Amino acid sequence: SSGINAEWPLRPGATDVICGFPTETEEDFEETLRLIDKYRFPSLFINQFFPRPGTPAARMKKIPADQVKLRTKKASELFQSQFPYTAKLREVQQILVTEVATDKKHYVGHNKFYDQVLIPMKEEYLGQSLTVRIIETGKHYLKGEVITEGEKQAIPSTYSNPNQLAFSLNPQTMVQRIKKSTNIWNFLAVLLVGVLFQILYITYRNNNR
Repeated sequence: SSGINAEWPLRPGATDVICGFPTETEEDFEETLRLIDKYRFPSLFINQFFPRPGTPAARMKKIPADQVKLRTKKASELFQSQFPYTAKLREVQQILVTEVATDKKHYVGHNKFYDQVLIPMKEEYLGQSLTVRIIETGKHYLKGEVITEGEKQAIPSTYSNPNQLAFSLNPQTMVQRIKKSTNIWNFLAVLLVGVLFQILYITYRNNNR
């Protein structure tokens, strides 16, 4: 867990959890639950261990199936009980609007961390970089309202540049992010890296199932 803090101090990202690996003890599983509880992953893929033929793990003594199912259920229930985006309510963010939402009623924008932000479906928003205020949060999404040019002027002087808006969850890290933020091109570059990371991560998961 210290490695997560060191490498990705602002966001834990997405990860996989495999329940019931042959050497997993009750203590190991409890540590897994503590990790899920601590980092509140926005995206978490929970699966039961499946012995792939020809691997060393396939020859190990298996944990009883009922125990594996119970552990998987506990981990899933803990994850489903968490709402990691709640702390982002009323936060001001910069997003890039890229597509139509599945409900066909909103556009989808993505912030620096590739979180999905829903905004009103106005034609002029598509393809634009917009400043939004988060007005609603869900398990897997954020909903924002677009801040007008007039409203931007009312943002505290800390945000002298509208493109230098905080994405952090507390005042201390907010100030750090403001100092490190630069211009819209850097924002787009970070967003692109986030998209590529997601593609590589999904490809890796599919190839290792």
